[in-house]
Amino acid sequence: MRFVLLALLPLSAIFFQSTLFASYSIKGVVPDLVLVFVIFYALLNGAEKGARYGLICGLLEDLYAGRFIGMNALSKTVTAYIIGRLQHRVFTENVAVSIFSVIIGSLLNAFILIIVALIYFAAFNVTISLFINIFYQVIYNVVLTTPIYIWYYQSSKRGLLKDTGDRL
Repeated sequence: MRFVLLALLPLSAIFFQSTLFASYSIKGVVPDLVLVFVIFYALLNGAEKGARYGLICGLLEDLYAGRFIGMNALSKTVTAYIIGRLQHRVFTENVAVSIFSVIIGSLLNAFILIIVALIYFAAFNVTISLFINIFYQVIYNVVLTTPIYIWYYQSSKRGLLKDTGDRL
């Protein structure tokens, strides 16, 4: 059941990002719920498992978008690995840690996407509006972090997301 739920989380996140949150965007910016779930998974399960989950979720997001396959997979994999390295250094039950992780993870993910875009797209321009959009996305991600993390943490410790030794 855990594997099914872990597969449904990014799919439902993509659905809600493109429907519900598109209607409630802040200056055209929607939260990156897939990234939030990847950060939570990495924070609670470690760097290696987090990187694998980030790769899978990023590929799902890339396949949904249908362009630039691999950009989200790369950025979410690296972000999850770095956030996952914090697992044994922080108190994961603290909601403030989840907020800090989402801030750092969102900024890191955006930085990686900018670097990849600069490398591969000659016409890509880094403008102030790009950084404003990143700021709004970080704020949106943080606002959603607390209620989602409380559910995610409790479920990963005692509920359907509890690690039972499966491969992911």
